[in-house]
Amino acid sequence: MPPPIIEVRGLRKVYGGRAVVDGVSFAVEQGEIFGVLGPNGAGKTTTVECVEGLRVPDAGTVRVTGLDPVADHPRVTRVLGAQLQESELQPKLTVREALELYAAFYATPADWRPLAERLGLADKSATRFAKLSGGQKQRLFIALALIGNPRVVVLDELTTGLDPRARRDTWRLIEDVRDSGVTVLLVTHFMEEAQRLCDRIAVIDQGRVVALDTPAGLIGRTASSTVISFTPSVPLAPADLAALPRLASATEKDGRITLNGTDDTVDALLTLLARRHVTAHQLRVTDATLDDAFLDLTDTRPGHHHGAPA
Repeated sequence: MPPPIIEVRGLRKVYGGRAVVDGVSFAVEQGEIFGVLGPNGAGKTTTVECVEGLRVPDAGTVRVTGLDPVADHPRVTRVLGAQLQESELQPKLTVREALELYAAFYATPADWRPLAERLGLADKSATRFAKLSGGQKQRLFIALALIGNPRVVVLDELTTGLDPRARRDTWRLIEDVRDSGVTVLLVTHFMEEAQRLCDRIAVIDQGRVVALDTPAGLIGRTASSTVISFTPSVPLAPADLAALPRLASATEKDGRITLNGTDDTVDALLTLLARRHVTAHQLRVTDATLDDAFLDLTDTRPGHHHGAPA
């Protein structure tokens, strides 16, 4: 196996006496889309800014293609492109001028013309930045992050503020970037985005990695990986439902029952219904989503344990 293209070990960053990043560790393999999820203020952006070399860690190590983003910063900028959480350009700068300006920063930049074509900006080359739509601005920032032919690109909250269509167009662009051989480190708070795009995800909460797995793996470890809803033909005893294996929760509203559990819960429920001769009207069985897993993993209620197994 080749070495990780990004490796973070024991990363710690303190502000005002408080550790906003406290012992974060993960490795990103070449060619994958690696997601970083977490609540607001969890330390996501600080972590990736240390990867980009924009912040100096107080402890721990960060390596990008084996390089230290701080000590080897000029070399890292030649292998890593970044779209920051908050990015702006001069309002009167045209798309062409922005691409030519950024290309001038590199010894061997990508040809901005096919890059603009690939990102749907070819017909906007003379358009000023202030006149671009939100989706067009995001595509331009992706182009600027790729203009240096990087091996790694960091995208921080890329689709915030975009409408659903623009967001999905941007997702396809990210997949195209990965398919071209570029490794993507993606920071997002959109669960649907992470579930669709990411090969693996690190969930950060209160400055620490509380889970690291594939989207399916994160969903599978939640207390309620399956949701079952139905309306019984006759009432069921609460004690019968409570006895179902691996049941995480049970609610009833207007005669309709919703259960959160696992496949074992489904099997036992069907057996119970058959034994009681109960018909389950409008029975629906759906998988939990990454949103469910995220809420479970970042639940800070007293007595809750991060990533508690089902």
